[in-house]
Amino acid sequence: MPGGDTGRNMTPDTSATAIRLVVFDWAGTTVDHGCFAPVQPFVEALAAFQIPITLDEARAPMGLGKRDHLRTILEMSRVSGLWSAVHGRSWTEKDFDRVYNEQFIPRQLESVRRHSRLVPGLLDCVNWLRGRGIKIGTSTGYFAEAAQLTYREAAAQGYVPDHNVSPGEVPAGRPAPWMIYRNMEALGVYPAAAVLKVGDTVPDIEEGRNACAWSVGVARTGSAVGLSAEDLAALPAAEQHKRVEAARAKLLAAGAHAVIDSVAELPRLVEEIEARLARGERPQEPMMNAE
Repeated sequence: MPGGDTGRNMTPDTSATAIRLVVFDWAGTTVDHGCFAPVQPFVEALAAFQIPITLDEARAPMGLGKRDHLRTILEMSRVSGLWSAVHGRSWTEKDFDRVYNEQFIPRQLESVRRHSRLVPGLLDCVNWLRGRGIKIGTSTGYFAEAAQLTYREAAAQGYVPDHNVSPGEVPAGRPAPWMIYRNMEALGVYPAAAVLKVGDTVPDIEEGRNACAWSVGVARTGSAVGLSAEDLAALPAAEQHKRVEAARAKLLAAGAHAVIDSVAELPRLVEEIEARLARGERPQEPMMNAE
């Protein structure tokens, strides 16, 4: 496991006066500005079965494990109706497995290779967290092989979390809290009030809330905006603001305790959350949006 530090021989600090673990998402949060790697493979995989879907349809379930993501797309009324019209019957589990195994998986792996650049400010953020003794964990929607490839691509750029968890290692992926709990177990951190989850999708926020951890959304770099740093910067300022604020509103509506533009803003937010912890507040309580 990248980082190699399981913390099992440590005596855990069970107080909740400080953040001691941050669990980051991957695509759209720490790598792949705009969250492109998971999207196009769904479009291409279904096109191979004569089922054209839009990028918005491919993005809608973002944050779920990839099998759950594909199933959610196929269950969309327009998509399921199109499958019946094209193939003369409803899709079956055998069809699902063929789309996923034969078409989606190889495309997903190639897409990860193309879209794993670290988001700006990540390494400075991680260095700041480590300087305060905060552990770095991750959760993801990627299946094991894609997750391992993402870890290697990130490590080559200097980002090596202390522990990583993918959906196949737990009973269920997001929005269940099990990946967060597995990070907590491996790194010897509890209670959940000392844990902060950071991600760019609604299932990320729900994962954090279900774990009773602090749950923070990332707007500007994530899937809801869906643009590379270069393409976003090329838009007029008013259009940039409109898109980012729409993403922020979506994450807040899902229950985020706060929403930041990117992980570069996380150090300031950690200090704000720790001040709240010192006053006795816990993540089950609502938190004002960070501006």
